[in-house]
Amino acid sequence: MSIKQTISEDMKTFMRAKDTARLGAVRLLHASIKQKEVDERIELSDDQVLTVIQKMLKQRKDSIEAYQKANRQDLIDQEQLEIDVLTKYMPEPLTDGEVRTIIDEVIAEVNATDMKDMGKVVGVLKSKIAGRADMGQVSKTVREKLT
Repeated sequence: MSIKQTISEDMKTFMRAKDTARLGAVRLLHASIKQKEVDERIELSDDQVLTVIQKMLKQRKDSIEAYQKANRQDLIDQEQLEIDVLTKYMPEPLTDGEVRTIIDEVIAEVNATDMKDMGKVVGVLKSKIAGRADMGQVSKTVREKLT
């Protein structure tokens, strides 16, 4: 079952259970996916859906930081619930050791020797570990290994 089908089924389940909080989060996700499909006139693949989910997760985390500064626990709780719902659709994250192993393999694969090759390395890594690791942290690790 594709991620989009899972989202649709979950939306129906939350409707039946009258779970308005989770239903709202899933509806936002469903609307974001549909909007991207309409804008680009394509049917999104699972990888593209994961990209939409990652973007939404990042937005929620940024919102939580802003709400913490404003001392708004009610809004923090709502955003955290949405993060919990969205995270359910993400693949199992890689451990730091697994990420480092994959980085080493890719560096060897593209024969990277210095910082000039970082773009090639990160490009290959994006296709291999997209959605399963924080790309900011991955980029930092690649930078350390290439210097």
